[in-house]
Amino acid sequence: MEDKLCEKKIKCETESQVIDFPEDIQKKKGKTYHCDICNKLFSHKHTLTTHRRIHTGEKKYQCDICGKSFNQNQNLTIHIRIHTGEKPYQCDICDKSFCRKGDLISHKLIHTGEKPYQCDICGKSFRRNCDLTAHKHIHTGEKPYHCDICGKSFSQKSSLANHKRIHTGEKPYQCDICDKPFAKNDDLSRHKRIHTGEKPYHCNICGRLFSDCSVLATHKHIHTKERPYHCDICGKSFPAPTILNRHRRSHTREKLYHCDICSKSFPAPSFLTIHKRIHTGEKPYECDVCSKSFSVKHHLTTHTRIHTGDKPHHCDVCGKFFAQNSHLTAHKHIHTGEKPFQCDICSKSFLQNSELTIHKLSHTGEKPYLCDICGKSFFQKGCLTKHLGIHTPQ
Repeated sequence: MEDKLCEKKIKCETESQVIDFPEDIQKKKGKTYHCDICNKLFSHKHTLTTHRRIHTGEKKYQCDICGKSFNQNQNLTIHIRIHTGEKPYQCDICDKSFCRKGDLISHKLIHTGEKPYQCDICGKSFRRNCDLTAHKHIHTGEKPYHCDICGKSFSQKSSLANHKRIHTGEKPYQCDICDKPFAKNDDLSRHKRIHTGEKPYHCNICGRLFSDCSVLATHKHIHTKERPYHCDICGKSFPAPTILNRHRRSHTREKLYHCDICSKSFPAPSFLTIHKRIHTGEKPYECDVCSKSFSVKHHLTTHTRIHTGDKPHHCDVCGKFFAQNSHLTAHKHIHTGEKPFQCDICSKSFLQNSELTIHKLSHTGEKPYLCDICGKSFFQKGCLTKHLGIHTPQ
């Protein structure tokens, strides 16, 4: 026994002696393979070999469908499932399927409500360790993932991967119903709900359903009156980021969306869509009481209040109710004496923008309301309506 131990050069140490265990004992004791670049330790040689590819950038496993390369064979296997649509891991509770086992494990925590990973700074809990790691960057301000093309930094690796597709134009996630491709899997999932009509997110205050959780979060600001998105130019606050972005363009006068019929420009795609209905005559929103149609959904909502008598907007000064918020805003100027709409020609001020618009016609001489019976023109629609009574037999 002593001879065998001597052969394997065991040296024992108390406080000042070193113990060199035999190789097979050493492996059982811990991590013996160390990276000579970053000094990280590993239990197995093949794990070290795979790790070194992070430093060398070597990606020896290539997808023969799209050409994308990976440093591990298992990552290639998972990636190929994007192309094949294979999802071998199925939840035994709701039957939802996943292409990765780890995603299934994380998903099951939704059913159990378990959030085993807790932030030791603020106490917030998470279902996945990677979500906790990403969350901690909020406290530290750390953004360790850098784009090697434009230099932009991110707190999450997945955010960097999604960002890089802006540069490459890659859209690896494809809808199996209409074939539309997407850069992010989340975008594909949201898109599919257009086809299925699924609205899994429900407001616990008014019961309204939504297909997107971010839209639900924004919707809840209506109930809470919260306006968390602030303009850094004028300080005005908004309940949704899309409204803030649209508002910001009022400062820059930026209008990115152009009508290909009349070349008029708009600050948001939704405005362009509505504008195009002027050219097409499309009125997709129909009142189910009187069948009147509208080109804008909001106009239909306002119109239905004629039938219901609903006046949800209330003046906190005199208690008067209004069907439209714009009417309430205009009404409040009576109490304040404010006339915010000023003519840039003669400086006369008005309570309502519509009054200013009519007033400006007195400067231009324009009479846009034309009688189609006698050809006479008028400044105001009300004057035309009154005039038509002359032609209508009593």
